[in-house]
Amino acid sequence: MTTLLAKNADVLVTMDGQRRELRNAGLFARDGIIEQVGPTASLPATADRVLDLAGHILLPGLINCHHHLDQVLTRNIPAAQNTNLFPWLMAHYRIWARRTPEDTRTAVLIGCGELALSGCTTVFDHAYLFQNGCRVDDQIAAAAELGIRFVASRGSMSLGQSKGGLPPDDCVETEDAILRDCVRAIERYHDPTPGAMLQIVLAPCSPFSVTADLMREQAKMARHYGIRLHTHLCETLDEERYTLAHMGLRPVAYMESLDWVGEDVWYAHAVHVNDAEIGLFARKGAGVCHCPSSNMRLASGIAPVKAYRDAGVRVGLGVDGAASNDGSNLLGEARQAMLLARLRIGLPPPAGPDTALSTSDPLCAQEWMTAREALEIATVGGASVLGRSDLGSLEPGKCADFFTLALNAINYAGGLSDPVAAVVFCAPGRARHTVVGGRLIVDNGEIVTLDTEPVIRAHNRNTARLMESA
Repeated sequence: MTTLLAKNADVLVTMDGQRRELRNAGLFARDGIIEQVGPTASLPATADRVLDLAGHILLPGLINCHHHLDQVLTRNIPAAQNTNLFPWLMAHYRIWARRTPEDTRTAVLIGCGELALSGCTTVFDHAYLFQNGCRVDDQIAAAAELGIRFVASRGSMSLGQSKGGLPPDDCVETEDAILRDCVRAIERYHDPTPGAMLQIVLAPCSPFSVTADLMREQAKMARHYGIRLHTHLCETLDEERYTLAHMGLRPVAYMESLDWVGEDVWYAHAVHVNDAEIGLFARKGAGVCHCPSSNMRLASGIAPVKAYRDAGVRVGLGVDGAASNDGSNLLGEARQAMLLARLRIGLPPPAGPDTALSTSDPLCAQEWMTAREALEIATVGGASVLGRSDLGSLEPGKCADFFTLALNAINYAGGLSDPVAAVVFCAPGRARHTVVGGRLIVDNGEIVTLDTEPVIRAHNRNTARLMESA
């Protein structure tokens, strides 16, 4: 057995049912599971590993509900810098199809390393293009090298251009091959037990890249094995026009016709929805992953996150692909989520010379997303979306997944009248410690499970090779 004691934190954010924030506090964990959370004086005096967190804030590990780690290979390519989703995808598909298993390894290590440095402890990766010998096993092996908690998708594309889809025909797979490999991945890798470090999700890419038959078969397979389903949905108006033209339905209605609206399903983006569709998600328990930076980068729109939460829809947070965000900083996404929700509501009308704004005006009080709400989406919200009752908060019986930030850092100077809010309002800080299952992944602001310098060099060589052949 191994034990971990984190003590003397200036503030500990539990995200428990009472949303307690404790002063001069810490936690004690055994074999990766929290046994005690409370004031430092109430905790055991010793452990196999002790973290003295004086001057730090301690928070639950952030949960990334949507990413494409392979896209770390194609950050910032000139052909896709100034386009929206469909032409952006066309600029990337064939480059992604040329990647090798070693390319995937360095991309996953770089992307997950970035995430860990931002306080992320659980990563969902939506991999859906498997050519050139690549398999979901590549992502899984690389994530294990780093030691991050991983939810891997055996995603898919089967609807090429010749059949009315968006991807080139040489970037899609046959549906028989997809279904066979999904069974293999589930039976080999999926761990349904509490505290699992690895789980599998089935994730057909989008309504414009897979057939209705594949969507139905994937739903049946997922429910047979008791695993979750994920896809992109309502990301852009182009997608809405596509489903109306090809299926005669709006995207949400199309999903409902395929038995793809339920408690075991969550969608990436879900930007372009109406009130009735939000109500449907709430009634049937479907979840949403908000990807604010990607939606801004591709001019996709602003997701109605406050409306989702008000309706009772489960909402998590994602950085999305590193080629539609160009970074993997989940703490930064929490800040963006808060700011973008505020932008969506607009500003109160300018006050005239003889008028003053009332502090009871809804735009002054009720509608603003708070910093704590943004942190909630990034922690317990993400755990709920992924169906993980063992993650998202710091409580006895939960996984010992957490991160710390040094409050004496320059970015928080002058902002510590409310240190919890400072984590979101101020410029994102680099995690001082990131702990996954009681194991330090980041220590003193550096990744300690991996020598990053040779990985970065190899990754840059891999990227250069792919771009030369583009």
